[in-house]
Amino acid sequence: MGREENLVTLVRDRLRLHRGTPSRRLAGALADLATTGLLAPGSRLPSERELAQAVGLSRGTVAAAFNVLCEEGLCERRHGSGTYLLGAPTFSGLLQAGAAPADLSTSVVPDPSHLRMPALDPADLLRAPSGHGYDALGDPRLRAMLGGDVLVTGGAQQGIDLAVRVLVRPGDRVLVGDPTYGGALSVLRRAGAHAAAVDLTSPGAVAGAIDRYRPAAVFAMGVENPTGAVPDLRHLPELAREHDVVLVEDRTLAAVVHEGAPPEPLAALHPEGTITVGSLSKVLWGGLRVGWLEAPEPLLARLVEAKLDADLATSAVSQRLAADLLELNPPGPWLAEIRRRRDRFAAALAARLPAWSWTLPAGGLSLWVRLPGVDTDRFAELAREHGVAVAPGSLFSPDGRHRDRLRLSFALPPDLLDRAVTALAAAWEPA
Repeated sequence: MGREENLVTLVRDRLRLHRGTPSRRLAGALADLATTGLLAPGSRLPSERELAQAVGLSRGTVAAAFNVLCEEGLCERRHGSGTYLLGAPTFSGLLQAGAAPADLSTSVVPDPSHLRMPALDPADLLRAPSGHGYDALGDPRLRAMLGGDVLVTGGAQQGIDLAVRVLVRPGDRVLVGDPTYGGALSVLRRAGAHAAAVDLTSPGAVAGAIDRYRPAAVFAMGVENPTGAVPDLRHLPELAREHDVVLVEDRTLAAVVHEGAPPEPLAALHPEGTITVGSLSKVLWGGLRVGWLEAPEPLLARLVEAKLDADLATSAVSQRLAADLLELNPPGPWLAEIRRRRDRFAAALAARLPAWSWTLPAGGLSLWVRLPGVDTDRFAELAREHGVAVAPGSLFSPDGRHRDRLRLSFALPPDLLDRAVTALAAAWEPA
């Protein structure tokens, strides 16, 4: 099968996963192929006439789809040559791009050096209640420390993935904030679902979106990533209960609050219809790959089945080590240190890059920074040439918006943050 025939087959297969006007469905199908790597950056798309004939749509529909892709920054038209796919960034690409001297792109605990280490006994780490280590729900000791009736997962990312597997079918809508966590958008995209952006802090906007989209779920965050805001979402449980919609609350950053108290879990107000996602990645270390899900029956039983299908069990060694680390490491000292790094980084940026703007975040590990008049997809490439990895804003929008924004992590050690600011200032000069 030739390249053109293969592309047509892929597009036809993806078209059925999208809703909306024909042009929106086609744009969504092509965007899926681009973001999953099935269409390589730099590829020339078929002409409007060729693609229209191949997939049974009008030429005007194809032209409108190409316009959408160009507006979202995925494609560009070259006069006399055709429409080409741009090298748009992907969320998974943040971890695949290779090392940079200063990596501000991944909002993670940079290393485990802040942790007090337990005395390690390999024989103890290898003990598991089942003997064989395939404990479906997870290690009982760790589960008790995390709240009891939980399912231990391979990090919060797997938790989100399992929730989507259980709740969402191809073509379904899921309400999300905009911006929101790019990893959740990637999961929804791969599931063939459509992430519908809505202002989750507005009861009227949420109620209207539920009436319009009839969503399979609402994805919300206790502390938002990338903005670090701590939103008031107390209306969501009532609306979800009224419309029989499941809430998925990602509380990965809920303990990382710099101003005020951590937000109350939404499950407290809607226990029968909320899946809560948790993780130790932001208070201990992401390399443990230990997270958890909390949900009512029968949702929890369905999540356990999906987990068993995915990987049989989370590493028993990681779980036992995580339990030891939790006993030795209360979050207070790390939170105080990360707050100091936030303030130092923000002050350095303000001094060296006064044209940039942001709101000092109440939580999280990152600044959500606006760069006036600059396409941050392209600035991210320039910054990497200067030794700094950054996350462009388009990764955190279901529609590729926020192309004037960067998510910049302030979790690195202070000396690396200082070097990163110097490099960003150098990259900004010719931008």
